[in-house]
Amino acid sequence: MPDPSEESRLPPGQYIPRGRPVIHYGRVPQFRPDRWSLMVFGATATGGEARLSWPEFSALPRVTVLADFHCVTKFSIMGNEWRGVSADTLMRAVPPAAGVGHVMVWGEYGYSANLRMSDFARETTLFATELDEKPLTPERGHPVRIVVPHLYAWKSVKWVRAVEYLVDDRRGFWEERGYHNVGDPWREQRYSYQEDAGDGPSWFGHDHIT
Repeated sequence: MPDPSEESRLPPGQYIPRGRPVIHYGRVPQFRPDRWSLMVFGATATGGEARLSWPEFSALPRVTVLADFHCVTKFSIMGNEWRGVSADTLMRAVPPAAGVGHVMVWGEYGYSANLRMSDFARETTLFATELDEKPLTPERGHPVRIVVPHLYAWKSVKWVRAVEYLVDDRRGFWEERGYHNVGDPWREQRYSYQEDAGDGPSWFGHDHIT
């Protein structure tokens, strides 16, 4: 029977499924620790790029975040305990330039999702390596996925390999294919046709508002 407290935490249009469904685009990559690195590039404070090897990333301080997880396909997985490196810790290690207002997070095979800096910098945003005190499974993003629990789950990119600091916003993989540029589940921001002025970059030089 559903927990009443969990039901009260559901955003509009969401439901709690049985089990924990797994959805992703493309195949599951193989993790090779000796070849893995996390690149931070774009508008960095130094103007250069940085690469963290797996041992260097693993040595960064860890945090634990307890949060619900809301898929745009309308199911929500409640009460997840994520552990990993906070976005704030990464920004301290490789600071963005003063004018950065957005971030593009890149996964394997060119998958990407854009975030406003205000969303990326939240204390609940982290680069997770564990879920519920166990290492992430390959299909859930092992070795590292970003988790942005206050936005729809497509923003929580699996198999993260790079973070790009942006001065000007740019749409990511699903945002270019019709998903909302922000993705707030409490406002049901599922699709780009729902965007208000200022929610995202223009389409072909014109605001995507009709």
